[in-house]
Amino acid sequence: MIKDLVKAWLDNDEKEVKKLRGTVDEINALEAQMQALADGDFPLKTEEFRERLKNGERLNDILPEAFALVREASRRTLGMRHFDVQLIGGMVLHKGRISEMKTGEGKTLVATLPAYLNALEGKGVHIVTVNDYLAFRDSEWMRPVYEFCGLSVGLVVHGLNYDERRAAYQCDILYATNNELGFDYLRDNMVVASEHMVQRPLNYAIIDEVDSILIDEARTPLIISGEGDKPTDLYYKIAKFIPRLENEQDYKVDEKAHVVTLTEEGVKRVEKFFNIENLADNMELAHHVNQGLRAHALMRRDRDYVVKDDQVIIVDEFTGRLMFGRRYSDGLHQAIEAKEGVKIEKESQTLATITFQNYFRMYKKLAGMTGTAKTEEDEFRNIYGMDVVVIPTHMPMVREDNPDFVYRTEEGKFQAVLEDIVQRHKNGQPVLVGTISIEKSELLSGMLAKRGIKHQVLNAKHHEQEAQIIAGAGQAQSVTIATNMAGRGTDIVLGDGVRDLGGLYVLGTERHESRRIDNQLRGRSGRQGDPGESRFYVSIEDDLMRLFGSSNIEGLMDRLGMDDDMPIENKMISRALENAQKKVEGRNFSIRKNVLEYDDVINQQRAVIYEERKKVLFGEDLKDTILSMIDDVIDQVVDSFAGEMKYSDEWDLEGLLVYIEQNVLPEHDFKRETLVGMTKPEVKELLQEKTRALYEEREKELGFETMREIEKAIMLRIIDNKWMDHIDAMDQLRNGINLRAYAQRDPLIEYKFEAFEAFQGMVFSIKEDVVRYILRVKVIEKPEERKMIVNQGEGTEKKPVRVGDKIGRNDPCPCGSGKKYKKCCGRGVS
Repeated sequence: MIKDLVKAWLDNDEKEVKKLRGTVDEINALEAQMQALADGDFPLKTEEFRERLKNGERLNDILPEAFALVREASRRTLGMRHFDVQLIGGMVLHKGRISEMKTGEGKTLVATLPAYLNALEGKGVHIVTVNDYLAFRDSEWMRPVYEFCGLSVGLVVHGLNYDERRAAYQCDILYATNNELGFDYLRDNMVVASEHMVQRPLNYAIIDEVDSILIDEARTPLIISGEGDKPTDLYYKIAKFIPRLENEQDYKVDEKAHVVTLTEEGVKRVEKFFNIENLADNMELAHHVNQGLRAHALMRRDRDYVVKDDQVIIVDEFTGRLMFGRRYSDGLHQAIEAKEGVKIEKESQTLATITFQNYFRMYKKLAGMTGTAKTEEDEFRNIYGMDVVVIPTHMPMVREDNPDFVYRTEEGKFQAVLEDIVQRHKNGQPVLVGTISIEKSELLSGMLAKRGIKHQVLNAKHHEQEAQIIAGAGQAQSVTIATNMAGRGTDIVLGDGVRDLGGLYVLGTERHESRRIDNQLRGRSGRQGDPGESRFYVSIEDDLMRLFGSSNIEGLMDRLGMDDDMPIENKMISRALENAQKKVEGRNFSIRKNVLEYDDVINQQRAVIYEERKKVLFGEDLKDTILSMIDDVIDQVVDSFAGEMKYSDEWDLEGLLVYIEQNVLPEHDFKRETLVGMTKPEVKELLQEKTRALYEEREKELGFETMREIEKAIMLRIIDNKWMDHIDAMDQLRNGINLRAYAQRDPLIEYKFEAFEAFQGMVFSIKEDVVRYILRVKVIEKPEERKMIVNQGEGTEKKPVRVGDKIGRNDPCPCGSGKKYKKCCGRGVS
């Protein structure tokens, strides 16, 4: 069955590649013509292509010429001529598909072809990488090709200021990381002045290591946070208490589900320690205790995070990289900080958030490239609308992939690994050793040191030397230990004489939970027809086998009479390994799908809010919008106080009059008798007439220009505040919605219904607050950019500028935040 599926895949890919070879012939036929061009002709050809597009030709019409031009530009500037298979890869990317190319096949150079072609439209092309190093390296490496053809190249990495970012986004070709692109999108939708936005409309993106970005990182949303004001003492108190609890007796750990729960006995101990009657009545304490338990029982130092410079830094589980500035949400990061005894950073409030799925789906056209994507094609197709095309290698693949060696114990496995490395090192063959955690890499490093084997360690603790370590990994007698090789982006070039020694030997010390990551490790060997070899070592005690493997395997090894240091190659065990990986992959896919389903609900609302916000940001005259809000508020309020009754005699008139005074007409002259006997339309018309008249008076008093400025500032502030509160409320709802399943109700349907209701309420609340503040405000503060935390960097605070009458420090802030002036826009103003 599996063989048939693989054959069907390959046959389909061969058909796709065969279709594209005809265009390759067209490109090759143009090579002599391009070689005849003078250097100064290349920018002129670019202008010619642009004119032809303006005159009605399509990108596909000029693709052969454009690809031929780029290939010749690359040959002249870099000394690199695109292979035919690279031309095919470029065409796949141009079509908005995923190009699967083996490691070392030159994906970085491939991207120049569709990037140049699509940049001719003048709408911008983004080439997305997994880290700042690769974005910088690739932009500098490929820059000469683009500039030779007359295109501009930009770079967006962490640490750039606003002017640098805006200039980079205006370039024809932009190299950037997925994180920076996402954060810039969120920041653009938080600015208070349109000229502070940096991104253009999202046109075309080529994602390098597409499976790493759109699959592996898709479970974690991007979040921009503002400083919160919750105390940190409770975290320390809980961190001291948690170690007193006993596993199984006071709490139970489910490693598969990554969940820890208190037992009844544990609940009693918590209640006694904190001197409370019922933990269930204290949701905040219950939440903090649960996060403290997770930090204690599930989160492991040097696997999930490291402590560096008295900071807790997350380790990316797929790449082994340190994720500077990224923090676990919902208080978990603070719980880990308390556990490790370092300074606890304040909890933060979410200001804006988006998942990578929903960010990248906003691009008009999306493409990707990687060495390992075919196994996830269904997910790419269902979520992103991209299929995968496997591109043949330029040179035949000759790497030998050996069957796994399986051991009874982890200790026996590592002893065998050590002996294998020692023997290979003695023969001079370079060895790349893959581990899945820092802890295991340092264990093996210690074992090698005792045997006197010189080696390099590449993990999250030593990531600064990454490029240097990888560059030397193919030299004779080198031994390199690497924690997760996914997305490294640096080719391992073989040193002199290494081909004759068998090439690079890749040794995996454990199977990863994803087969793609295993394949990425193997893929470091055998580039461009180089010889190579690979093997994985597995033990029954490995986490993957322990949690997801078959319970029958150990019994089988007993029956075979196996010692701890005796390996086994058995089909049943191989199947168990494959099934274990499939279980984890299936679970991870369910998590990603679940995250997306819930985020899709918020994403629709986010799109509405951001669109309305842009209208405010770019709209010069909001008068009609405000007048419409006045009518909507009065309509809904009168309907609310009137109920089903036709005449006002039967309404709650006292309540209506109080509301009108507090929220619409602060100094009205209505009495109950004024409204008695009137119908709903008559009351609405009267109130709208009076309110509009007050609005016109306010406009005359403040002046047309000032009124427009006030309206924009107040609307932006209120929209932002209400949206942040809504995000928080939806997060709280999401955390508890699964309990509805116990009542035989679908949590997702319940979430959609309540999210819709909450959104409708938020929209009315925005209108209500805008009307209230517009009709009362008499001063305007120059709006300041919100203080944000992204990657722990903070925005620059702008000093408010006072205009008009002086406002009291204890008065309500006119911006609509609901806070006192001295604690809001008046902070720092004497």
